[in-house]
Amino acid sequence: MTEENINPVLRNGTCAPRRPTRSINIGGIAMGADAPVRVQSMTCTRTGDVEATLGQIRELVTAGAEFVRVTVNDSAAVEALPRLVAESNTPLVADVHYDHKMALAAIAAGIAKLRINPGNIGSSDKVREVAAAAADAGVPIRIGVNRGSLHSRYQELAMTDPAGALVQSALDEIETLAGVGFNDVAVSLKSSHPGEVIEACRRFAKVSDVPQHLGVTEAGTLLAGTAISIAAMSVLLSEGIGDTVRISLAADPVEEVRAAYHMLSALGLRQRYARVVACPTCGRVEVDVMALAAKVEELALQLPADRVISVMGCIVNGPGEAKGADLGIAAGKTKVAIYRQGKLHRTVDKKDLESVLMEEVERLK
Repeated sequence: MTEENINPVLRNGTCAPRRPTRSINIGGIAMGADAPVRVQSMTCTRTGDVEATLGQIRELVTAGAEFVRVTVNDSAAVEALPRLVAESNTPLVADVHYDHKMALAAIAAGIAKLRINPGNIGSSDKVREVAAAAADAGVPIRIGVNRGSLHSRYQELAMTDPAGALVQSALDEIETLAGVGFNDVAVSLKSSHPGEVIEACRRFAKVSDVPQHLGVTEAGTLLAGTAISIAAMSVLLSEGIGDTVRISLAADPVEEVRAAYHMLSALGLRQRYARVVACPTCGRVEVDVMALAAKVEELALQLPADRVISVMGCIVNGPGEAKGADLGIAAGKTKVAIYRQGKLHRTVDKKDLESVLMEEVERLK
């Protein structure tokens, strides 16, 4: 994805001004400072399965992912990295735990960014060795602190101040990297508890200009995980905190990207997908709103992001919402009114609605 086909940040006053952070460059894409809040995800394939991993990377990029993370956890993953880097259509981030030599191998393979966990990557000497290699290659590092894998030195603090333990772990790792002159860093402070994430990210933002990757780790399945993630991230983003997001789900990672953009759009920070307004179903609806809205939403992925489509099932709020959209329907008992740009365009029999509506959506391209 190029900068030219990313819609500009919206300026509608929904959120506080972005917190000033330093800028880092990830494979030619800026993150932090005044760059848009970036959207990322992670593959769930075995990294060593090159074809499957490349296929999923391309699906994620099509959905809007600007960075894609892959796990580097075995020799097959290391061997796959050079080809993945060469054939990926977006910058790749290597996720490394326990073995700093895999981090070194990922850098050598041409990875665009490295994610390490200070709780398990090894001694300060190993971290400094990785930093030296990353500096030579121009590869930024994300310090990924997770509540579930804090280093033992922070466990006592975590018992009384879990958010403070996350922050202190990150600050200590930043200091270790800065000690060898490496400052090209980002930070994530993650927990499965939204309140801890909010508190940790707020506290970190007060003391550091390092860009923040926002996320709730182990958030859960599609519905619950999306709700939990947005409960934390929308609070932080509305306060101007956050430079990139991942909604972590036990689901198809494409859903992570879509959910992230819907969240950012609702906050007025990014706009990638056309908006589909659909009424909540009740006993008044005269058409199958759920089925129609789902089909429209799928087609709307191909529309310009500033389009609005309204799918309304009755005459109570239907005409008003339909008039306010680029394309809208308001269903009656036997006929359905179709509006375009605020004006009544035509009426159709309910039996013809689906095919006519799909044609009208196509015309918005």
